[in-house]
Amino acid sequence: MKVLCVAEKNKISKSVSASLSRNNFQSRNTKSKYVKNYSFRFNFPQWDDCDVVMTAVSGHIMQKEIPSDYGWGKVPNDSLFRCPIVTRYGDDNAKKIAENISDLAKNSDILMIWTDCDREGEYIGWEILKAAQEGNPSFTLDNTYRARFSHLEGKHIYSAACNPVRLDKLAIDAVDTRMEIDLRTGYCFTRLLTDSFRNVIKPNIANDDNSNGNSAKGKKKNDKMISYGNCQFPTLGFVVDRFRRIKYFKEEEFWGIDLNLKKDRKKFPFIWERNRLYDRLQIVCIYQNCINEQSDHVVVKHVSTNPTSRYAPLPLTTVELQKDCSRYFKFSAKDTLQVAENLYTKGLISYPRTETDSFPRSMDFKHFISMQTASSEWGEYSSSLLDESNHKFRVPRRGKHDDEAHPPIHPVGYADNLTGKEKTVYEYVVRRFLASCSLDATGSMTSIKVQWSTETFHSTGLVVLERNYLDVFKWDHWDSSKKGLPSVAVGEHIQISDATISSGKTAPPQPLTETELISLMDVNGIGTDATIADHIDKILTREYIIKQKLGSGKSSKEVFHPTILGYGLADGFGKLGFNNISLTKPFMRKDMENDLADICQGSKPKDRVLKETLEVYRDAYTITDEKVSTLVNAYKSALNHSRS
Repeated sequence: MKVLCVAEKNKISKSVSASLSRNNFQSRNTKSKYVKNYSFRFNFPQWDDCDVVMTAVSGHIMQKEIPSDYGWGKVPNDSLFRCPIVTRYGDDNAKKIAENISDLAKNSDILMIWTDCDREGEYIGWEILKAAQEGNPSFTLDNTYRARFSHLEGKHIYSAACNPVRLDKLAIDAVDTRMEIDLRTGYCFTRLLTDSFRNVIKPNIANDDNSNGNSAKGKKKNDKMISYGNCQFPTLGFVVDRFRRIKYFKEEEFWGIDLNLKKDRKKFPFIWERNRLYDRLQIVCIYQNCINEQSDHVVVKHVSTNPTSRYAPLPLTTVELQKDCSRYFKFSAKDTLQVAENLYTKGLISYPRTETDSFPRSMDFKHFISMQTASSEWGEYSSSLLDESNHKFRVPRRGKHDDEAHPPIHPVGYADNLTGKEKTVYEYVVRRFLASCSLDATGSMTSIKVQWSTETFHSTGLVVLERNYLDVFKWDHWDSSKKGLPSVAVGEHIQISDATISSGKTAPPQPLTETELISLMDVNGIGTDATIADHIDKILTREYIIKQKLGSGKSSKEVFHPTILGYGLADGFGKLGFNNISLTKPFMRKDMENDLADICQGSKPKDRVLKETLEVYRDAYTITDEKVSTLVNAYKSALNHSRS
C-alpha cells in the first residue's frame, strides 16, 4: 500500500516524518522551494507495512475570486452580492504545490490529511483533496483520512497516524460560507468607499491593494484604497467608541471623608462606606453632623477573620495567551501568535490556536511536568509537584469552553537554549501550565467596621498563608497587607486621630490597550482565537488606527487611537440610520459567527446562512450607497476639526 500524507506546513511534514520513521526518511526537493517530499515506511495497524510519502502545502493553495467580467467599474457594485464565484489556485507557488500533490496522488492508494485540527485546517484539507483528485479521481471525502493531533511529541503523532478520522464536511461548509460572505461584502463595500472618497481623502492614507481580496485591477496604481472588512470595522468601532468617551468626557467633582484612627501609638486609615458623593452641601452636612457628636472616638461594630484564596489560573487559551503577553511583555497579538506557532513547529508547545480551557480527563499531567525538572529556574518547583509526599499537585480546574479540537496550550518538550521572544513566550506557557497544576494560594482576610455617628467606615487586611502557585507564576501578585490592622473587639471604642473632607475629580477612561481590545473582540464574537490578531493588524496597516506609547518607564503602555479616516468612517456609519444593522458594531458579525457554529453542528444548512446573511449586508449596502455623502461629510468634519 502507498500512503500519501499532506501537512499544512513543511516544518510539520518533516517533524511528523521524523517521528513516524524514527528519523529514517529520505527527502526530495519539489518545484516549490517551500515544500519537500519525505519518503519512509510505516506500519499502520489498519493497512500493515506501507510506503509513505509525506509532503505539505503552505497554508491555503486555493482562493475565491470575483470573475474578471465583474471588474471595477464594469458592473453595479451590488451585483457582486449575486455574481458567480471563481475558485482557483492562488499563485504560481500554489500551482506548483498542487501539481506535486497531484503527481504523488497518481500512484497512491490512500490519502491522509495532516493539517491543523481546526475549521481552517479542515478547509485546507479539502483543498488538498481537490488537488489530489486531479491526479487520482478515486479520492473522495468519504475515503480520505485525516490525522487528529495537537502537538508534535512522538507518541502523540504515532497515535494520530494509527487512529485517523474523516474530514469534517460541515466545518468545510462553514469556512466556505465565511469566505464567500467576506469576499462579496469586502469587494462591494470597498469599491463604494474607495470611489466615494477618491477626491476627498487625505493623501497620506496608505494604499492597501491586497486586503480582503479587494484588488483594484484596472485602476491607477496611486489610487487610495478604503478597504472594508466585516471583522475589521467592528474592531475599529471599539477603538472609536473609547476615543469618543474620552473626547466628550466631562469631569465631575466629588467629596469624601478620610478617617484615621489611632491605637497603640499607630495610625490606621479607614475607608468611608459611601466612598464618595457628588453634592458638596450634602457632604458638609454629614461631616458637620459627625463633628457635632463631640466624640473623639468610633465604636467597633464588626470584626471578622475568614479564610480566603486566590485561584490558580485556568488552562491556557489563545486569547488569554495574547492578552497576557500584551499585558506583561508588551508583545502585539500578532507577534505573540507567530512566536507561539514557531514554538509549536519546534515541538515545544501544543497547538497554540485553541478556545479550550479544560484539559482532557485522560491527560497525563505528570509526564509533561517531569520534562521541566531540568530547568534551573522552575525545575525545583516542577519536582515539588511530582513529590507525592507534599501533596502540591492537583488536576487543573476546568473552564467553561471546549472547542473539541485542541487541548489548552501547554509545554510538550523542554528547551533551555531559546532567546528573545521565543524564550519569553515559552517561559510564560511553562509557568502558566505548572501554575494550573498547583494548589490555590491561601490566606486569611480580616475585616473591621466602625461607626462614627451615622457613618460607617471599614478596613481590611490580608495575610497570605500559603503561596502555592504564586511561587511559579511570577506575574500574579497577591501579598500580605503592609498597613496592618489594629487589634480590636466588637463594642470597643477607638480614638480618632483625624477626620477630614477630601475632594477629587472624576478622570476620563484611558485609550484602549491591546489587552482590552482583544477582550472586547473575544466577548463580542469578533473573529476567532486564531484571527483576532490579524484583524487588529489589518486596521493598523490600513491606517484606520495607530498605536502610541502612553507614559514612561516600566509603567508605560501602548494604546490605540483612531486616525482621522478611521474616526470619520466609524462616525459616518453611525449616522446612516440603519435599522437593526451596524457595520461598526459587533452584532452582525457575532450573529454570523453563531450561524457558522450552527453549520458546524448541522443545525443550520450552508445555503440558508449564505442567503440570510448576504441579504442583511445587501440592505446595509443599499442604505450606505443612498447616504454615502453622510460618510464623506463625517470624514470632512473630522479632518476640519483636527485642523482647528
